[in-house]
Amino acid sequence: MKVAIDSYCYHRYFGEVYTNIEEDPQSRMSLSDFIERAVAHGVDGVSIESFMLRDDTPESLEDLRKRLDENRLARVWAWGHPRGLHSGTAPEELQNLCHHVDIAHTLGAQTMRICAGGRSTRTRPWDEHRRLLLPLLEKAANYAARRQIVLAIENHIDLLSDELEELVTTVDHPALGVCLDSANNLRMFEDPMDVVEKLAPSTRAVHLKDITAFRGSPRDFSFWPSVPLGRGLIDITRALKALRRSGYDGLLALEIDYLHPAFDGEENAIAESLTHLRQALAGKAEQSSALTDPPRREV
Repeated sequence: MKVAIDSYCYHRYFGEVYTNIEEDPQSRMSLSDFIERAVAHGVDGVSIESFMLRDDTPESLEDLRKRLDENRLARVWAWGHPRGLHSGTAPEELQNLCHHVDIAHTLGAQTMRICAGGRSTRTRPWDEHRRLLLPLLEKAANYAARRQIVLAIENHIDLLSDELEELVTTVDHPALGVCLDSANNLRMFEDPMDVVEKLAPSTRAVHLKDITAFRGSPRDFSFWPSVPLGRGLIDITRALKALRRSGYDGLLALEIDYLHPAFDGEENAIAESLTHLRQALAGKAEQSSALTDPPRREV
């Protein structure tokens, strides 16, 4: 397994700022800037969010691939944030998904994260969403296979683990698996370790994330902020063991979404997380208690 960073750690710098809970940093990054940060953190790979791509001309894509190749960064292309296929209610999005399969191929990615939906798209009974999603996912997998790309559906705070497993096993296609987010299903009140154990055998990409309880209603996204790996409620070491037992050998992409307000910026949280991840992979990490060892404010 390879240590990696998802570009979503820097989402605020690409213009995505969570209303009322995050501050706009008043500066912006490019994907070239992100690659420089990734190299500085010494990672082996990156997961790049497609909404951060400002120019998909052949020249721009070739330049991006060259930057990745020069820095020897393994890569996952990540399509679908924030609503993906809208839980099946937007079949027209399949065309955009397939367009990004082509982009992933051009960039030399072998895996592409996709989203069936998002937090706001589960508006109908599961049986209906399932009926709508299955043919779209089958068509997407067939298209991806022709490009030698594996699609990985994320548990994107839209799917319970049983539902995601049902989609993947029903389609039953070698070009379709899971992008396992280690924390998202805690936000849906599922035991995160049960989710990891269940989905690990189908996992083709990973978002390694740690979260903790904060304040307000646990039904609100803001109740579950990200914290550096090892400081929250997710047993990172146990998650890695489950992935290793399942034979997963891909990228472990650190993801930080809404960072706990006790932290003033992303960089120290990223550095601390990567240190913890490397220690966990070496069998030397200790899990901090979210209650007795709270996040520390950066100075």
